[in-house]
Amino acid sequence: MAFIKVIEHSEAAGELKEVYDHLLKTRGKLAEVHKIQSLNPKSIIDHMELYMTIMFGKSPLKRYQREMIAVVVSAANNCEYCQVHHGAALNHFWKDEEKVAQLWLDYKSVELSEIDALLCGYAFNLTSSPGDVKESDYLAPLKKLGLEERAILDASLVIAYFNFVNRLVLGLGVALEEDKGVGYKYD
Repeated sequence: MAFIKVIEHSEAAGELKEVYDHLLKTRGKLAEVHKIQSLNPKSIIDHMELYMTIMFGKSPLKRYQREMIAVVVSAANNCEYCQVHHGAALNHFWKDEEKVAQLWLDYKSVELSEIDALLCGYAFNLTSSPGDVKESDYLAPLKKLGLEERAILDASLVIAYFNFVNRLVLGLGVALEEDKGVGYKYD
């Protein structure tokens, strides 16, 4: 149960009802991470705009890579809510539940391309030890492998975004939905 008051869809009125209805139409479902912000409807709008830009906007970083990074960050933060939600999204692309589950446990044990392994290492280390990340550890090798600097920026944005959301979820006691976060629009 959330640590603060949450206004449910059935109780929503005015701007909040409009926001909720829009999310139902565009995302397919209304997530608990949206409802936790119900006392400030504008924050839901701004949050979703940032989310859609970072996770679905045009980028040289592939959609599965963004979801993979989200899972690694959420695993490093021990945020089950985001691991489950974004693990389901990643599985939409990978079609391999065992591989996704292994990524939650230990990204280093998963067979990944060299670029994906570096992205996961960058995500984990920027999350767990942000002051210790050096350009030579991840960014220089990614550039050497041909990853565009825009993709590196976008990876950093995904990492930063999920650290923000993980703290929102963990700090306010957001509970995982009964359907385990399955059934959202992933493309």
